[in-house]
Amino acid sequence: AGIGFFIAFIGLQNAGIVVNNDAVLVGLGDLTSPTALLAVFGILVTFALLARKISAGVFYGLVITAVVGIVAGLSGVEGMPALPTAIVSFNFDMPTFGAFIGGFGELFASPSAILIIFTFLFIDFFDTAGTLVAVAGKTNLIDENGELVDVDKALMADAVGTVAGAVFGTSTVTSYIESAAGVGVGGRTGLTAVTTGLLFILSIVFFPILAVVNGTVTAPALIVVGVLMAQQLGGIDWEDFIAATSGFVAIITMILAYSIADGIATGFITYGVVMAASGKAKEVKPVIWVLIAIFIVHFILK
Repeated sequence: AGIGFFIAFIGLQNAGIVVNNDAVLVGLGDLTSPTALLAVFGILVTFALLARKISAGVFYGLVITAVVGIVAGLSGVEGMPALPTAIVSFNFDMPTFGAFIGGFGELFASPSAILIIFTFLFIDFFDTAGTLVAVAGKTNLIDENGELVDVDKALMADAVGTVAGAVFGTSTVTSYIESAAGVGVGGRTGLTAVTTGLLFILSIVFFPILAVVNGTVTAPALIVVGVLMAQQLGGIDWEDFIAATSGFVAIITMILAYSIADGIATGFITYGVVMAASGKAKEVKPVIWVLIAIFIVHFILK
């Protein structure tokens, strides 16, 4: 649920509906700006499509928003998606490919590099864990014990992607919470991921066309998927103070700290402290205490 709020917040930012405010950190943007109006239009259209129980409503909403934005741009409205200047591009220049090799010398020469690697490991692992649990919760891949089905395979795929991405010099190839968009339109099996991967490969060539789908166009999809994922709030026992406090702290931290990993960390720490204060420390599994200790060290060294 917290991740749902998080990606909805990202969508609101991309749309310019929520903006930076020096006085109170965040505030309402200019809703009369063309980009904000386009995003609001896309949100309402997507809501309407889903209310009509159209399974691919999120996708159709994205397409309609893009088309309206292009038409508005051709009419002289600024900030709108522009028509692509080309259909395909064969620019495969990768200046950062293999750049990691040159960093091995610095790795052992600077102790601080180890800390940086640990920090990246921490963020990658717990971002992935949070994403997997959130997405799996919407696909019924959580068993009766509350454990993710075949989690080892999912983590292995994520690990291989992370290493491969580093070799190619790209941003981290990991499990992204935007995967919830696929779940939101009905994706339930590995075929969804394989299809998405193949389409990503094609997008390398057809990037000029896909560049039309900018942050304003995708914002409605993120917000709508956030709404769908927020339904998991019902799984929290708000009458149980321990569950309520740890859940609330995790959710609010994810949004305001702009980090899934930090949200998970603060949720775990809060859970441990409140359980101990309630005289239930022995009921907390040892592995949880180990994780709490790691989280505390992470915040100290951060």
